[in-house]
Amino acid sequence: MRSLIALLLMTTTAAAELVEVPTSKSVDAATEAFVAAVEGAGARVFAVVDHDGGAESIGTPIDDVHLVIFGNPRVGTSAMEISPLAGLALPLHVLIYETSEGEVRFAYEDPSKRLADLAGEPLPAAVTDPMMKALGGLTAKAAE
Repeated sequence: MRSLIALLLMTTTAAAELVEVPTSKSVDAATEAFVAAVEGAGARVFAVVDHDGGAESIGTPIDDVHLVIFGNPRVGTSAMEISPLAGLALPLHVLIYETSEGEVRFAYEDPSKRLADLAGEPLPAAVTDPMMKALGGLTAKAAE
């Protein structure tokens, strides 16, 4: 069963296009800047997951990793109207992490690929383009 789950995860990951945006900020500063950019754009931050804090709580330190979960119903609802399975990819999320080389990056998946996988067909560009534009614009602003 575990090998089947691993295969499914690899397939989903391979199908999604990963976009990474470098920044000279620390993970904490990049997270704060990203949250400010999201809120400044009128979207809502639902959660900031402190993965490294969780790992530290069990005595296993890892490099800094934060996941910001955010969204705007004006952007995501149209995908949910097409397929309720879009809820597995929404709200949007951006990972902010430090690489083993000490570089900090924002990372996100192209939502059009993930949503197409979930819906079983590509969603209209009018649905997915605003998501990709938001992800690109917000990460670029926060990376400055």
